[in-house]
Amino acid sequence: MAMVRPGGFEAAQQQQQQQQEMLSRQQERHYRLLAELQALVKALPSACQQRLSYTTLSELALALLDGTVFEIVQGLLEIQHLTEKNLYSQRRQLHSEHRGLKQELFHRHKEAQQCCRPHNLPLLRAAQQREMEAMEQQIREEQRMMDEKIVLELDQKVIDQQSTLEKAGVSGFYITTNPQELTLQMNLLELIRKLQQKEAEAEKTFS
Repeated sequence: MAMVRPGGFEAAQQQQQQQQEMLSRQQERHYRLLAELQALVKALPSACQQRLSYTTLSELALALLDGTVFEIVQGLLEIQHLTEKNLYSQRRQLHSEHRGLKQELFHRHKEAQQCCRPHNLPLLRAAQQREMEAMEQQIREEQRMMDEKIVLELDQKVIDQQSTLEKAGVSGFYITTNPQELTLQMNLLELIRKLQQKEAEAEKTFS
C-alpha cells in the first residue's frame, strides 16, 4: 500500500491554488488589455475599425500578455528608425557630392571661357553645354539608383517585421504586399506601440 507523504496533499493544494491565482491574474490582464485596445481602436479610421474585429483584438491581447511582443515591436521600430536615418544620410551625402561636382564643373567652364579667344567661344560653350548635360544625366541616374535602393531596403524591413511578428504569434501579421493589409498591419503596430506607452506610464505610477 502506497503511503501518502506528510504534507503532500497540502502542497498539491497550494500549488493548484497558485496556478489558479496566476490564471486569474492572466485573465484579468487579458481583459484589461482588450478593453484598452478597444478604446484605442476608436481613434482609427472607420474602415480600419471594421477590419479589427473583437476576435482579432482578443487574439492580439493574448499575444501581448507576457510583454515579449512589446519588446519585439520596440526592437523592430528602433531598427526601422536607424535604417531610415542611415538611408536619409546616404541620400543627403549623395546630393552634397552632386552639388560639389556641378560647382566644380561650373568654375572650370568659367575659367576656360575667360582664357578662350572670342571667335572660339561658341564652340567652347557648345562643348561645355554637352558636358553639363552629360553630368546632369549621370546625376539623375545615380539619384534614381539611390531611391530604388532606399525603397528596396525599406520594403525588406517591412518583410522582416511581418515575418518576426508572425513567428511571435501576433494576429494579423504575415508577409504581404497588399496595400490594404499593409495599412491594417501599420495600424496594429500603432496600437501595440500606444498600448506599450500606456503600460509603461502605469508602471511608473505604481512604482
